[in-house]
Amino acid sequence: MRVAFLVTDFPAASETFILDQITGLIDCGCEVEIFASQRGTPTAVHPEVASYGLLSLRHVPKMPESFIARPYQAIRAAASDARQLGWPHLRSLNCLRYGRRAGSLRLFFDTAACSCSRPFDVIHCHFGPNGLRGLALREIGALHGKLVTSFYGYDVAEFPRQRGRDVYTQLFAKGQRFLAISQVMQQKLIELGCPSEKILLHRLGVNLEMFTLFPPTAPLDSVRILTISRMTPKKGIEYGLRAVAALVQEGVSVEYTVIGDGPLRPGIERLVDDLGLANVVRLTGWKSRPEIVASLSQSDILLAPSVTAESGDQEGTPVAIMEALACGVPVVSTIHAGIPEVVHDGVSGYLVPERDVSGLVDVIRRLVRDPGLRAVMGQLGRAYIQERHDIGKLSSRLIEIYRGIEGEPSR
Repeated sequence: MRVAFLVTDFPAASETFILDQITGLIDCGCEVEIFASQRGTPTAVHPEVASYGLLSLRHVPKMPESFIARPYQAIRAAASDARQLGWPHLRSLNCLRYGRRAGSLRLFFDTAACSCSRPFDVIHCHFGPNGLRGLALREIGALHGKLVTSFYGYDVAEFPRQRGRDVYTQLFAKGQRFLAISQVMQQKLIELGCPSEKILLHRLGVNLEMFTLFPPTAPLDSVRILTISRMTPKKGIEYGLRAVAALVQEGVSVEYTVIGDGPLRPGIERLVDDLGLANVVRLTGWKSRPEIVASLSQSDILLAPSVTAESGDQEGTPVAIMEALACGVPVVSTIHAGIPEVVHDGVSGYLVPERDVSGLVDVIRRLVRDPGLRAVMGQLGRAYIQERHDIGKLSSRLIEIYRGIEGEPSR
């Protein structure tokens, strides 16, 4: 099958779930091309990007950042190779239908990036806004194929609040399938107006060959806590830091490592200093996948204190949680979005209410004191990931989903 992946940044260090879907489909024999809105960051690029030659499969619009320069660049591109121009390029300028996407010339440059592509069996859009982008590109004839959109979190919470609850009306009407990564997200899509018969539950996966089981060490002289996330409000890192500070005040020896980066980093650095945690906390920035596996192998607890941001932004099901469970590392997290569908409270980890610092402290303390409990939770967490989140099984199922769209119109 020929599959087009529509993404925002590629490669993106934090979006390993998209990377795993791409490599999983390639392993199953699919021909994949990647249409990114912009080039990703070269920081901590995961090795699969090179080993699978994914940059050679990536198409990125050559659009100037300057709005003033865009018309000149568009005319120049048209003059340099008029043979590549066609009706899709002209349709991309229809401001009455496509609004800012057309007026900014973004749709024109997006169309140019697609101009050499043959028809696809499936156009798989990742995140709701890319579903809107895919719908426009298909309508103007720049891309051809059945339209599938995966939703992950902010696109069903924050984005509709910003753009209006009817933002996806046309996409829901004309798209063929919509994939939700949790039952919570499935219900939110229905509340936004998506026909329930078009929605399928398709969970995120983990490469179990990469994430092996690491038995816990006992007893603990110093508890090693790890967080892997972007530094954004919904990740709740502030509450993780406050919980660690409370443990330190109790006399618990703690090493807390935060892997990731993002807009809140300056504030997090200040909070580390304010809480007197400079000798306890390490902020490492992004790491490659092998480095993350190594960090998990040296950690006792994965802390994911997710919260609902003031903007309404929420998680889907954080991949870092699944990776930790695959390594046999117990998870401490919150009752938030789809997390309870992955972390079973008291079985593979503990869940507390959002922003409950004392609750985080209590369950971390419990895990520190009971190495046998950590061992049992680790084994049960690994077994659950093997059963429900094996990327090999999920890639095969994704192809079945694609094939099940037979007979649907592609435009």
